[in-house]
Amino acid sequence: MSDARERAESLFARHFQADPTGVFSAPGRVNLIGEHTDYNDGFVLPLAISQRTVVAASIRDDGAVVAVSEGHGDAVTYDIASLDSADLTGWAAYVVGVVWALAQHRREGSTALGVSLAICSDVPTGAGLSSSAAVECAVAVAVNDLWGLGLEPRALAGLGQQVENEVVGAHTGGMDQMVSMLSLADHALFLDCRTDDIEHIPCSWSAAGLALVVMDTGVRHANASSAYGDRRKSCEEAAAVVGVPALRDASLTQLRDYQGALGEENYARARHIVTENARVLDTVDALRASDFETVGALFSQSHLSMRDDYDISCPELDLAVESAQGAGALGARMTGGGFGGCAIALISAELLSHLEGELHHHFSSRGWQVPRVGVVRASAGARVEQAL
Repeated sequence: MSDARERAESLFARHFQADPTGVFSAPGRVNLIGEHTDYNDGFVLPLAISQRTVVAASIRDDGAVVAVSEGHGDAVTYDIASLDSADLTGWAAYVVGVVWALAQHRREGSTALGVSLAICSDVPTGAGLSSSAAVECAVAVAVNDLWGLGLEPRALAGLGQQVENEVVGAHTGGMDQMVSMLSLADHALFLDCRTDDIEHIPCSWSAAGLALVVMDTGVRHANASSAYGDRRKSCEEAAAVVGVPALRDASLTQLRDYQGALGEENYARARHIVTENARVLDTVDALRASDFETVGALFSQSHLSMRDDYDISCPELDLAVESAQGAGALGARMTGGGFGGCAIALISAELLSHLEGELHHHFSSRGWQVPRVGVVRASAGARVEQAL
C-alpha cells in the first residue's frame, strides 16, 4: 500500500501543483466462499486484502470535482451543483459517481465545496478482487471526511453499491463495498446479505503452517456483462417459480419438486445458490474450529458448483484449480464474479514453490499465460491514512 500511497501523493502534486491535505485508502477483497449469493439475500465470507486503492485529496473553492486517475489519461472535471449521474461514463462513473451520491447528503442550503482527487491502486482490475469497490470506498471515505458529513462506514458502503447499480449499471449486491469498508485485519467478514448483519471470523490458518494463495489467470471480465445479468435473472425467475422471496429461502427439496417447471438451466443455477449458501455456513463453522481440511474440501466443492451448475468458470480458472489440487492444496476454487480473474487455494506454506512450478508447467504447456501467484493476508477496511 505504501507504494500506491506514494504514487497517489506524487500524482496529486504533479497535477494540482500542491500537496494533498488528506490521504485515504480502501482494500480490494478475496471472497473465500459464497459466490453470487449476495444478490440472492444469502451468505458470503470475503476478506479484505493488503492491496489497496489510495486517494490523495483536498478541498477546492470553485465547487468542482476534479479527478485524475493513474493509467486513465486526462483528468475529468464536473460542476458538483449541476452534476448529473447520467453524464458519467468510464472510470469517472466510479469516482465522480460517489461524489454525486454524497452530494445528496449535504446539509440543505450548504455550499457545494469542490474536491481535488488523485487515485492510484494496487488492486488488479477485472481479476475478481473488487477493484471497483476499492475505488468507490476510498473516494467515499475521502469526500465524507473532506465535507465533514459524518456518515458511518455502513452508510458509505451502501452509497458505493448505489453507484454500482445506478451510475455504473452493474446490478451487483453489496458484499464488495461492505467488506472493503468494514473488515478487520486477520479476519474474514461473515455477512448476511439480507439483514446486513456481520461477524468477524478469525483466519488462523497461518498458525497451522498454511497459506491462502491467489492465482491470477490474467483473463479479464466485466461485471456489467450480459452473462452476469442473465444469471441474476435466472435466480429471480427460479425464486418466483418456487414461491420464495429469494433463493436464500429455498431448499434442495423444493428445487427438486419444481425441477420440471424451472427448466434445466434455471434449476442448475438455483441449485448452485442453495448449495453455496450451505457451504458458506459450513465454512464459518470449520474456521471457528480451525478445521482447515473441511475448509479446503468446501472450496473444491464450491468450484465444481460454479463450473458445472452456475457455468461461470473458464478453462484457465479450471486449470489453476486443478494445478493447485495436484500440488497438494487442501482445496481450491475460482473467486469473484467469474468468466476469468483469480482462483484461490489453501495450501501448506512449504508447498508454495511446488505450486508455482505446477502452474508454470500446466499453463506453459498449453501456451497460456502463467498465473501470477501471491499469498493473501486478511487486511483492515477503508481508513484515513493522513488526516486533514
